[in-house]
Amino acid sequence: MQGYGESSYGDGFADVYDDWYHDVSDVDSTVALLTSLVAPDRMRDGRYLELGIGTGRIALPLAETGARVTGIDASRAMIERLRAKDPSGKVSVIVGDMLRGLPDASFDVVFVAYNTLFALRSYERQHELFAEVSKRLAPGGSFVVEAFVPDVGRPAGGNVGVRTMAADRVVLMADNHDPESQTVDGQFIEFTDGAAVRLRPFSIRYSTTTELDRMATDAGLSLAERWEDTRRTPFRQDSVTHVSVYRQASVSRAT
Repeated sequence: MQGYGESSYGDGFADVYDDWYHDVSDVDSTVALLTSLVAPDRMRDGRYLELGIGTGRIALPLAETGARVTGIDASRAMIERLRAKDPSGKVSVIVGDMLRGLPDASFDVVFVAYNTLFALRSYERQHELFAEVSKRLAPGGSFVVEAFVPDVGRPAGGNVGVRTMAADRVVLMADNHDPESQTVDGQFIEFTDGAAVRLRPFSIRYSTTTELDRMATDAGLSLAERWEDTRRTPFRQDSVTHVSVYRQASVSRAT
């Protein structure tokens, strides 16, 4: 998408993210899953890194458990929202690209929630991220990826639909899908009576679970667990979402 950069999504959605997406996944089960991945004797103070931390939807509740949480996001607008909710600074925050700006530190769990991995808009950048994460995992550490399973039957081309509608406001979503490049570019278009039209762009490059597993293998990681969601619902052939846990190949317990 012309003019779209690493911070475009966050800058466009920061003011509505908590309202629109507070319930996109179960926060309590996500926090429970993440904390369960740390050894029992370290569960209360494990070190976590969230890629694309946004406004802290997952990071802040995770930090409330006593975990040491660091997050990175390219959007200053998103980070400002997080900091306003976290005046005591329980979560350490880095403003930067989640591939190029990763801290030089070791973590028990690195996680990327709700399709955020796909914000890296090429196979090469996603592939490189796995390698960079692998370098930062503590012994026995886990890399957790939450994402949708691509619909192989979705046709190429554009689509327009209604997200919300009220007497004085309507939000439309328009997107264009290119199955060859595995990309979706789109806009949420917000019309409010008496106000200027607001555009909120998004652009992703999606990967299949097979591609993600290959990226992990190339980075010295292997699949340890895969569920449909953070409640650990068994993953099936027709599942439309997945939560995948990768570890160093020598300590992985494939299922």
